[in-house]
Amino acid sequence: MTEPEQQTETKVAEAALAVPVWDLPVRIVHWSLVLLIAFSWWSAENEEIEWHVRSGLMVLFLLVFRILWGFFGSSTARFRSFVTGPRKVRDYLRDSDSWRGIGHTPLGALSVVALLALLSLQVSLGLPLSDEYGVVTGPLNRLVSFDTAEWAHEVHELLFNGLLALIALHVAAILFYRWKGKRLVRAMVTGRSSENAAGTPGMVAAGPVRLILCLALAMGVTWWISNGVPGL
Repeated sequence: MTEPEQQTETKVAEAALAVPVWDLPVRIVHWSLVLLIAFSWWSAENEEIEWHVRSGLMVLFLLVFRILWGFFGSSTARFRSFVTGPRKVRDYLRDSDSWRGIGHTPLGALSVVALLALLSLQVSLGLPLSDEYGVVTGPLNRLVSFDTAEWAHEVHELLFNGLLALIALHVAAILFYRWKGKRLVRAMVTGRSSENAAGTPGMVAAGPVRLILCLALAMGVTWWISNGVPGL
């Protein structure tokens, strides 16, 4: 058998084993956050504050949706499917090959939760900010004092360095797993993975009604906050 034929046969075998792992909403949120974090950094560095605020609100929408999807979404998107106790994390660290599930590993789950928590805090601290002239302000600026807004600004900038460190660790983990032969990025692009034991059940998708309701609620929360939480 020639090399091209062997490659074709390997691809056919992988396709036969491939099972759905990530649904489309999870993948869109993931890659949108990658782009928006980069854009938020660029807009802040170039003092494009209006665009920075808009980008932050888009991140807020994605975070609210992802948290809702973590309770009502597909099986691998739900927090209960990957957030585990310290014992499972310890067992995974001792023998990573013992993990047979799909989706996030116990160690990967810690990274996801940390990223979501840190991003949520970063966005929350950005909501009451204003530029140095007080011309462009975050939607919640009216609810805090000048000193509080200044404090939030300082922590917002410092926290971004922590976010960058966590992202770097996340990327390093992806490269490490790629070195071990696991292609995590491909699964987050295609939504499918062939790196599972034969007979591994795939993701159970959530219905369109749940998707629409989560999107609508996330839009409503984002609109309410972006308009200065009217009623408070």
